[in-house]
Amino acid sequence: MDLSAIEHNIAVLRGHAPGAEMMVAVKADAYGHGLVPCARAVLAAGADRLGTAFLREALQLRAAGVTAPILSWIITPDEPLQDAVAAGVELSAGDIWVADAIAAAAGRAGRTARVHLKADTGISRGGATAAGWPALVDRALALQATGAVEIVGLWSHFACADMPGHPSIGRQLAAFDEALAVAEKAGAGGSHVLRHIANSAATVSLPAARYDMVRPGIAVYGLSPIPELGDFGLRPAMTLTARLAMAKRVPAGTGVSYGHLYTTERETTLGLVPLGYADGIMRAATNRGQVMAAGRRRTIAGRVCMDQFMIDLGDDDVREGDEVILFGPGTSGEPTAQEWADSLGTITHEIVTRIGARVPRVHR
Repeated sequence: MDLSAIEHNIAVLRGHAPGAEMMVAVKADAYGHGLVPCARAVLAAGADRLGTAFLREALQLRAAGVTAPILSWIITPDEPLQDAVAAGVELSAGDIWVADAIAAAAGRAGRTARVHLKADTGISRGGATAAGWPALVDRALALQATGAVEIVGLWSHFACADMPGHPSIGRQLAAFDEALAVAEKAGAGGSHVLRHIANSAATVSLPAARYDMVRPGIAVYGLSPIPELGDFGLRPAMTLTARLAMAKRVPAGTGVSYGHLYTTERETTLGLVPLGYADGIMRAATNRGQVMAAGRRRTIAGRVCMDQFMIDLGDDDVREGDEVILFGPGTSGEPTAQEWADSLGTITHEIVTRIGARVPRVHR
């Protein structure tokens, strides 16, 4: 993992949202890049806050000594809310029961909980609908009056910010403005309350969505949130490599891997790459995914297995231990995570977050 690329990307994103605070999403092990090292890197690069999906991620950061503000936003019953409040983790409430649970945990922890109220402005996931929003705001204000919680944020999330011109974008901004007006009229506003809705795509493409804070995620790791508009000057931080575990000559007509979905056309050298679908290399990459080996791109030969896949190396001079690059920044001709995503009909988020825990992360 290239931490200097992350530092560069923070600077690029700062340029898109001058004056706004920045909360970097480090959920899902920092999008597969390594939670604690990346959290430290983005804070050193100037990020103001961190965001995690789950409490256990936030608590892991606290256990590692990270003291910066952290917002955690997916809460289910029986979560360690008391531990989170005691650790100073800010929490999202998009429903009255969540606000009540946070207040109860704050009472047990003997500490006021800092809460961001979430409005569902059109993505139809977490957050209060327009019909339920006033009641949530009123309940949060009542709990605030007791000292159990402090409302420190009002927020929402886009459904289609990565689709420039999509009509839902304007509708969601209007709905968010209405939600903010309702909250502020009820007394839940103020200069200390952060208003935020912008993800990576909105940060780089929607000035009207930046409000008080932006919440970039995938862009921090150098992957474009809107690939059809280019890379926005971002630099990919992840390079995924392996070492050949075997190289052997086989005759023409040799069936390769499960199902013999690949057959050699001539005598050739096969190389075994010790990564498989248990490591996040999608099985759909069979006879499709490309890697760089011995200075050339190679297409995966045959079925991707749980722990390994094969490549056809022809007559090139290779040996066990030679490096294979699955993807990287592309500066040396290797495939990129975006190319992998395009070839497999998915997004870069899935490519990088699927890389499993048994693949070592090296940060430099």
